[in-house]
Amino acid sequence: MKYCEIFLFLQLTIMDVSTKEVVCEGEQLTNVDIVVGNPGTAPPYKPGHILVFRCTDVKLKMYGQRTIECLSDGKWDYPYPKCGDVTCPLNTTENNIKITRFPDLQSPVKPGHKLMFSCNGQGLILKGQREITCQSNGEWSSPFPKCEKATCVANLTENMIIESEVSIIPGHTLKLSCDGQGLILKGQREITCQSSGEWSSPFPKCEMRTECGPPPYQENADTVDITKKEYSYGEKVKYMCFNKFIMEGYPYLTCAQGEWRGYFTCLKPCTVTVEEMDKRGIELQWGGRQKIFSPHKDIISFACQTGKYLKDETNLRQTCTNGVMLLPRCA
Repeated sequence: MKYCEIFLFLQLTIMDVSTKEVVCEGEQLTNVDIVVGNPGTAPPYKPGHILVFRCTDVKLKMYGQRTIECLSDGKWDYPYPKCGDVTCPLNTTENNIKITRFPDLQSPVKPGHKLMFSCNGQGLILKGQREITCQSNGEWSSPFPKCEKATCVANLTENMIIESEVSIIPGHTLKLSCDGQGLILKGQREITCQSSGEWSSPFPKCEMRTECGPPPYQENADTVDITKKEYSYGEKVKYMCFNKFIMEGYPYLTCAQGEWRGYFTCLKPCTVTVEEMDKRGIELQWGGRQKIFSPHKDIISFACQTGKYLKDETNLRQTCTNGVMLLPRCA
């Protein structure tokens, strides 16, 4: 073959290759139908051609993509799907988990079949459902569980003190207390992390104290009723001021959050002796020479003793103010 002939042959071959149309190959379908094709369901399938599939029987499950597209390189973006019996995958990669099947078969897992899980080895706990069921859609009723090292979660609340090292490994014990006035520990003071990853007792909490002890001492007053050693939240205790003392405020204290709340005061009476009146040359305007006990806000009228006269600007009428009374002076 001459050189020119060879060149012409190669040129024609290249032209033939370059002008060959790109198409995606169809495949033989098993239990699968093409229900939608864009632009059509029959070949040739050119780039951009889309096929949508379905199983020939509703009892079958499709494995693969329901929709595929022909790409510019003449390949499908996903393989043709297949339809077969509904089964659930055994897709766990855990090495430390034991699986028991019900019924105990080696064949594919079908709807209604169950798996039971447990952990191999000490110090491991199962995180997830212990039993799962294969459903009619080929999916498990719950995700596959995992086996993890047992740990206990220390759910510390605000103002809680740990009196030992924080450890949540099985066998370690926490000693707990509360930091703050009016707080008490509700629950066990010592709890131990068990091999199951649970505490030996429910984790305690620091809560505001709700009970109160005996009512507090109040100056110049006493309780109306006999007191107790302990009072519940909301209980009240009534006080009464001593004789001649005047109460100012609400006469009750109330137990709230472990403490007594409320305020009152007993205002003192004024006492004036005969000796004090003689030193100041005064006497009572009505009543003569006698010791007086005058309650708070009581007004007392004085008079100069016979032959004596008022020597300062102090009024002869005075008011008792919480145990204090100004006395006039006569000479």
